[in-house]
Amino acid sequence: MNAEKAVETLKRGCIDFVGAEELEKKLVSGKTLRVKLGADPTRPDLHLGHGVALSKMREFQDMGHTGILLIGDFTACVGDPSGRDCTRPVLSMQTVRENAETYKAQAFKILDPARTEIRCNSEWLGEFTGSGLCGGAAPELLNALKRITLSRLTERDDFKQRIAKGCPITMLELLYSVFQGYDSVALKADVELGGSDQIFNLLVGRDMQKDYGQEPQAVMTMPLLPGTDGMRKMSKSYGNYIGLTEAPSEIFGKVMSIPDQTMWQYYELLTREDIAAVKAMHPMAAKKKLAGILTARLHSAEAAAEALSGFEKQFSRRELPQDMPQLAVNDGTRLSRILVDGGMAPSMNQARQLISQGAVRLDGEKLGKDQYIVFHSLPYSPDVRVGGEAALLVSPGAVLQAGSRRFCRLVRG
Repeated sequence: MNAEKAVETLKRGCIDFVGAEELEKKLVSGKTLRVKLGADPTRPDLHLGHGVALSKMREFQDMGHTGILLIGDFTACVGDPSGRDCTRPVLSMQTVRENAETYKAQAFKILDPARTEIRCNSEWLGEFTGSGLCGGAAPELLNALKRITLSRLTERDDFKQRIAKGCPITMLELLYSVFQGYDSVALKADVELGGSDQIFNLLVGRDMQKDYGQEPQAVMTMPLLPGTDGMRKMSKSYGNYIGLTEAPSEIFGKVMSIPDQTMWQYYELLTREDIAAVKAMHPMAAKKKLAGILTARLHSAEAAAEALSGFEKQFSRRELPQDMPQLAVNDGTRLSRILVDGGMAPSMNQARQLISQGAVRLDGEKLGKDQYIVFHSLPYSPDVRVGGEAALLVSPGAVLQAGSRRFCRLVRG
């Protein structure tokens, strides 16, 4: 793969890509790049949200480059202020180190161990901040701070918002981006990856490398992955996460529960599949494929096949009554209307309530909106609209379920 094509491939899913021309020159030179991804071990478990940047690092590794997984054991005790409207609680070093051990094992579910270098930033930040002071020499931090202005540190949007609200910002938080930036200096990073909320910290790293006479790193940020609810970012706090160490059946089932519109973001950010090709598939088939890919990556192909079989047994066979009624439906009929016409809800209001409560499923997939129904035909087009609204495309013979006992099979009217 030539350098230009490699850059285009790596660009997929990125929000920010600073230094693309510099990166292309390094690729042309044949240099083995050092690709940095930092993670502060503030919690013991990783989820697919973390997997976005890990997957991007794996792309670099598959091109022959070295991934540096930087465990922020020092910076975790400081607390990253990125995207926060208040000061993070400070963790003990013991908690941080315990969490760090779990990170290493989980990250290798995605990364190539043979091309991964694991480092901890306590290796150099102790000396950088002066805890390694000896012979009266000034700590390196003081020299670095001479080059960084207060106006630069307070350019951050999250800091601006907190200042406007009168929320305190500690001096330690102001220094966080300096610590993260010096990590890039210490590691001589060629590329740094991170979430879109990390752009300020990553750019500080570029500036500090220039100050230290190094070639500045390219900066690539990825979107924050939506959780299984399709609305908020994936987070254990919101309960909408898919953990990297969860059982295959849990991973498969959770992927199958995500909304269709969110599925395409998972494909773009977590896989290398051709997006146009998967969008040409029926949504149910595309989602099963996605669930299989992610389950196989985190476990094995055999585990993914078993999870698929279990899912289909649960939602496609075991729960279906033998004498299920058929309901003829015309294209462009609302889901709530179908539920009433099929005797699955006594009124339109109660039908809409069932939908909003997540009690309505189509072929085992939970539906969250009262959409128009349109039967799909080949060639498949995912962008069908009725009355200006995106329609829900269904296959002839699809099973509609309301609650645990009411079923009907939809056929074209």
